[in-house]
Amino acid sequence: QVELVESGGGLVQPGESLRLSCTASVSTIRFNPMGWFRLAPGKQRELVATATTGGKTNYADSVKGRFTISRDNAKNTVDLQMNSLKPEDPAVYYCNAISINYYDYASAYWGPGTQVTVSS
Repeated sequence: QVELVESGGGLVQPGESLRLSCTASVSTIRFNPMGWFRLAPGKQRELVATATTGGKTNYADSVKGRFTISRDNAKNTVDLQMNSLKPEDPAVYYCNAISINYYDYASAYWGPGTQVTVSS
């Protein structure tokens, strides 16, 4: 079975930083892309950042310049460095991975999420 597990969430003050990490139970070279989503109460799910196997990244405008996504296929991880956290950033952050096989069949996998809270 494919499992994704997030870690690194917590409570921080505005302006502080957190680093989220997602670890896969299988080799991450099969996932393209991998990324992070977030879901806040009363809001729609939001794409935060994605990264392809080749290193191409994409960010939501709301986090561009503050967040950085990185992959390490040797460790089967994808991280999200979050700097300058703002009061609007709190949410449950979910790791996501997409696998497409030889027959062009796509499978999506999700972690259980990790809570990020920003409060003064």
